[in-house]
Amino acid sequence: MSVHHGTPIAGKARSTTNRQSEPVMTKAPDKAVEVSAHPTVTSVAARRILAVLRFATGFIFLWAFLDKTFGLGFSTTSERAWFNGGSPTKGFLGSVDVGPFAGVAHTIAGTWWADWLFMLALLGVGVAVMAGIAMWPAAFAGSLLVLMMWAAEFPLDRVTGTGDPSGSTNPIVDYHIIYGLALLTLAATSAGITWGLSRYWNRLPYIRDHAWTH
Repeated sequence: MSVHHGTPIAGKARSTTNRQSEPVMTKAPDKAVEVSAHPTVTSVAARRILAVLRFATGFIFLWAFLDKTFGLGFSTTSERAWFNGGSPTKGFLGSVDVGPFAGVAHTIAGTWWADWLFMLALLGVGVAVMAGIAMWPAAFAGSLLVLMMWAAEFPLDRVTGTGDPSGSTNPIVDYHIIYGLALLTLAATSAGITWGLSRYWNRLPYIRDHAWTH
């Protein structure tokens, strides 16, 4: 009699345990996605301001790509457009005349690989930031790009190689540094969620399993 009653009870206990453990295993990936996509800034006003900052910062990179590609007449004329055979890096790097990296800048100015890397970086960072996807990769790539541009201009020097004033207004913090800090801030605050595609991007299988792509 005791054996007869003990067996169903043990079986019932095992089935209950299984039913309790199964939802945890099946729902864990969904929870991971929600946690990774959860806003780190909860104020609605702050998140909207960050979204506007995201659009503005991304557009700086995207506009530079479009202007240098098609020669829209702002910083690049039509005849110097990349689309018409011009070099996106020759003008900037070729004119560097201050700092310890001037020789390196002159050497790589106008090379095909420098042009392609520069333009792909502008396009990739601009599109990703404006769309609110891959914010961390975009932030690191964009920050590295502007840091290299800062090093090329080298605002620490007050005079050029010919002794003329360099025009530097701040020896350390210029707009390149601000752009880099803005990109890192946008990534750290999950700014791609508000008015962006971050939630959908982070649910993609590969992206969900690799946090560095968020």
